[in-house]
Amino acid sequence: MTKPKDLPSVVPVFPLPGALLLPRAQLPLHLFEPRYLAMLDDALKTDARMIAMVQPNDGVDVEDALHRIGCAGRVTAMSETETGGYMITLTGVSRFRIEEEVDGFTPYRRARVNWAGFEDDLGEAQTDPDLDRAGLTDLLKRFFDDRDLSTDWGSMNEAEPELLINSLSILCPFEPEERQALLEADTLKARREMLVTLIEYALHGGNEQKVMQ
Repeated sequence: MTKPKDLPSVVPVFPLPGALLLPRAQLPLHLFEPRYLAMLDDALKTDARMIAMVQPNDGVDVEDALHRIGCAGRVTAMSETETGGYMITLTGVSRFRIEEEVDGFTPYRRARVNWAGFEDDLGEAQTDPDLDRAGLTDLLKRFFDDRDLSTDWGSMNEAEPELLINSLSILCPFEPEERQALLEADTLKARREMLVTLIEYALHGGNEQKVMQ
């Protein structure tokens, strides 16, 4: 199990709008730009093999601003594409807070980060004892029908709470700022409540409705 002392103080940053990585969840990425191929090459040379996913922050009047909280993942799979890029899989390790960006000679951005406050990300999978699976499934079916989406309902019904809630947070078509809110949720229960709120909001066009908790 990864311990806080084993985490690097400086990580390469991949600012990708709408991409959400969560602890213990997986995120597939297609890397093809030269700067991000260099980032991957450098990451693979380290023991941590980490790349940090951070949302650009369009809510502030600062060029290339980033949200302060992101999530770092370990490169756990990769394959080369016919065009010379790479398909990789990041497995989420822990969230962090950006303290400052680090200047250097790399073509990609790097940041000094603080892992404090996210120790639970490094532990066992979180649980959600208040999860109403039947109610959530009914809500999801309405949402998926409304958005013409499909899924493997059998696998979804069998998934453990953390895998279910985090996978839905990653896969559902939410806006970048909504994904940031899901990332910053303190607990799995809080993330599930946020997920339900966003789905209800989408289904009812933003009107106030009674939200399943």
